Amino acid sequence: MNKVLLSLGHGYCVSHLARRLVPQGWRIAGTTRDPDKFASLRAQGITPLLWDRDAILPWLEHASHLLVSAGPTETGDPALALLQPDITKQAARLDWAGYLSTTGVYGDAQGGWVDECTPLTPDTERGRRRVRAEAAWSAIPDLPLHIFRLAGIYGPGRGPFAKVREGSARRIIKPGQVFSRIHVEDIAQTLEASMAHPKPGAVYNLCDDDPAPPQDVIAHAADLLGVERPPEVPFDEADLSPMARSFYSESKRVRNAKIKSDLGVTLKYPDYRTGLAALLAEERARQ
Repeated sequence: MNKVLLSLGHGYCVSHLARRLVPQGWRIAGTTRDPDKFASLRAQGITPLLWDRDAILPWLEHASHLLVSAGPTETGDPALALLQPDITKQAARLDWAGYLSTTGVYGDAQGGWVDECTPLTPDTERGRRRVRAEAAWSAIPDLPLHIFRLAGIYGPGRGPFAKVREGSARRIIKPGQVFSRIHVEDIAQTLEASMAHPKPGAVYNLCDDDPAPPQDVIAHAADLLGVERPPEVPFDEADLSPMARSFYSESKRVRNAKIKSDLGVTLKYPDYRTGLAALLAEERARQ
């Protein structure tokens, strides 16, 4: 059977997955609300689709795999609002379905460890929306759903180097604050491994092995660039947007053992040090 992936909300993470799948002969269609992105998607070997039921439905009817990365809004999950009856109709014949969620569903663990069995007690509205979206997708009968809870994402074009170079980076200090993070290539390889070994109903945390205070990551980026470390700013004195400040309301260390035991994943970038070094090497190789 030909492998056909329908990507609802084709963004940063799925584009890296597509780079693995297209050379293997996969057919991939990805949705966007912006027609100006069509040329870029086609250049990646992706068939672009507008966020429109009539455009998406023919691909849904022939897809073997469905991946959802469009995030929920205040009115709910946009993919389900547009397509729930159609997805329900096609659910049983899909080989695999994936939903990209967030480790924000766990809420604040005061720096402690969480895993896939930890109760979902989000502290932010973003996290609560994700919990509701996970539940809505899980309620679709016969859908071979896999939920992926992603930690902070970094990778090409999404790293601290630009802000460090331009002098806008700050080391914000909040005692006890730790975040988990993951390189986008490790997200892509984990999704590919799950597609190869489906386990409907599975939930996976996607993060590296080294939860760390955010100021340590900024400091290490400066060290790699050979520039002075940005100044330390106490959290209570930091001029942060409400969105940025909300991220600091939760502190936790996320376990990733399940992607290793269930899917055989070996992280390419097991900590931010190896990940940042690789990003910088890639940048310099392009220069």
